[in-house]
Parts: sequence; C-alpha cells; structure tokens
Amino acid sequence: MHIRVFKFLFAFLFLLTFLVACFQGEQSNINSLDGVNDDSNGNQENVNDDQDHTNMNNSNNGEINEDRDELNEETAKRELYLLDVNDMIVAQTFDLPLPESKEVATQVLQYLVKDGPVTELLPNGFQAVLPEGTEILGVSLQEDGSIIVDFSEEFTNYQAEEESKILQSVTYTLTQFDSIDRVYLRINGHPISEMPINGTPVEEGYSRAKGINYYITDTIDLITSVPVTLYYPAEYNESRYFVPITQHINKEEEDPFTDLVSALIDGPSYEANVIHVFNTETALIEPPKLEGGILQLEFNNHILKDPDEQIIADDVMETLTRTLTNHPTVNAIKVKVDDVNVIMNEKGEEYLEPVTIDYFTEDKKI
Repeated sequence: MHIRVFKFLFAFLFLLTFLVACFQGEQSNINSLDGVNDDSNGNQENVNDDQDHTNMNNSNNGEINEDRDELNEETAKRELYLLDVNDMIVAQTFDLPLPESKEVATQVLQYLVKDGPVTELLPNGFQAVLPEGTEILGVSLQEDGSIIVDFSEEFTNYQAEEESKILQSVTYTLTQFDSIDRVYLRINGHPISEMPINGTPVEEGYSRAKGINYYITDTIDLITSVPVTLYYPAEYNESRYFVPITQHINKEEEDPFTDLVSALIDGPSYEANVIHVFNTETALIEPPKLEGGILQLEFNNHILKDPDEQIIADDVMETLTRTLTNHPTVNAIKVKVDDVNVIMNEKGEEYLEPVTIDYFTEDKKI
C-alpha cells in the first residue's frame, strides 16, 4: 500500500514540475515576440518602439531614418553649413557620432550652435552660426517633406546682419537629407511668420530656392533674369574648399546649361574672396547635350591648363561638376576638348567615365 502511494506522489510531482516548466517557456516566448524585456528592477521596457511620430512633444519626432548598414558604424558623415573667414556660408563635412534613436536632425542643428559640440571640430577660419545657448526644443518631420524646428528663446540673440546667414545655415544643413526640402520655424513652441530681428519672412517656410550667399546688384533685372547657384574654390591658410554663390543671370540661351557655364567663366557678379579658375577665353564650341542624366560639354582648348598638354586643372573640373550637377536633371558631366582625344586630371589620370561629385568628395572633406 505504501509503495503504491509513494509511486502516485512521485508521478504527480513529476507531472506538476513538467507543466510549470512548459508554462514558463511559453511565457518567455510571448515576451520576446512583444519586444518587451525586464530591466534589473523588474520593470517592463519596450525595445521595439520604432514608429515615426508627428507630435512635437515626442523626442524622436521628425528625425531621419538611418540606413541599416550605416547604423553598424560608430560615426556618419554629415554636412554642416558654417561661416567662413570671408562671412560666407560654406559646407564642411564631419564624421559625427551616430546619435541614439533617430535624432539626426536634432544632432546636426546642435552642431550649428556657437560654443557647442562643433567647437573642437571647427576648421581654421570657420565658426558656427546659431547664437550661443540655443537649444533645439523639438523637430517634427511632415508628410509633405517639410520640417518644423522649435528653438529656445536664445535663438533670438543675434545681430541683424547675421539673420540671412542663420537661415541659410539651418536650411542647407537640414535639406542635405532627401526627406527634407523646406524648413518652418518656431520659438518656444510658437510659430513665427518672420525672423525676430530683421523681419525676414518665413511664414511659408524656407528652402534652398531662396539661395545662399546671394547678392543682388542694381544692374540685374529680376524679371528677365533667373537665380542660379555657382561654386567657386576658396582658400584660407592651407584649407581649400568650395563656396556656393547664388546670383541672378540674364537668360540668353534656350538651354540653361550654356548660361551656367558662361556665368562660371565670367566669375561672380560681385566682389567675393573666391578663386577665378577659368581662362577668360574659354568657351563652349557646341551647345551642351543632356542624355540620361549625363551632360556633354565641348570646349575650345583654352579650358586646358596648358594648351600643349591634355590636362584640365582639377579646380576647373570640380567647379564645373559641382555647379552643373546642382541642376536637378544632371547627374554627371562628360567634357570634350576641340582636337583633343584624351583629357586628364593633374595626376595624369584619364577621365574615362562621366564625372560625378563623388569623384572629388570621396576620401576627403568638402
């Protein structure tokens, strides 16, 4: 009798242990599917919250989705539009640490603040543009490609002559991301229709269409002219970089590319501390042709660094490439020279393929 009872109790305990183990395993599987982990205090913590939000109160709002491959790196290349020694807004590329979550838009704005995290990274002669102490209270990316940025009250602490530079820096820095094309501003949560110091209208947002480093002269007829952005090299100490300048040019040709090239050869429409790299006798001998995103240009031999050589100066080629690929329909340029079969760069390397901006930006800062 006792043996039977003992066997019954043993079987019952074994079955009970087996059922408890199965239940715990099933509960563990449910938790892992829900993306919920327990922290050290036994509190549940959601680790799969990866949704986009549009409420300004959410710290992840309006941020840019990172490429999954890029997330595996510790840093990512970002363009910051800073003020150079000649009071021009210029892009400089930095390897910035990847932020937590999706706070990329907030991060690049923080790096535009004077005496902020960019201070130790600034190239010689460059400075940040946003007033010292400015905080980014929130950002919100909208479905139409615009972004709303909420600044703290310190944002208003600037001089009137700095206003356009601040707008250009913020706008061009944020619109480097494909998902952003227009910027709206708030101060302490309140939308603004104009900038607080000089009254620049911003109610309809600010975009790259407004231009950068622009200057309108009295000789330009705004009705018959069009705004274009041209790139010119500049130097400070041992640093060499390219300055974007928006100016109005009179539209004289049927295609926009002939006008762009002519404007580059002529140089800026106002006095600027940039380098004029073209021989003034340089000219196109055929109208530019655009096929499949590749713009074909044919010049006379005055574009060459030396008429007896087949070399085009690197600054000349980069100036052409930066300016022309800035046009939305142009991805690359292919240059030909009259009576020259092969053209090369200053290292003696032949231009075998159409030239894109990556040809000049890979492995070096802009």
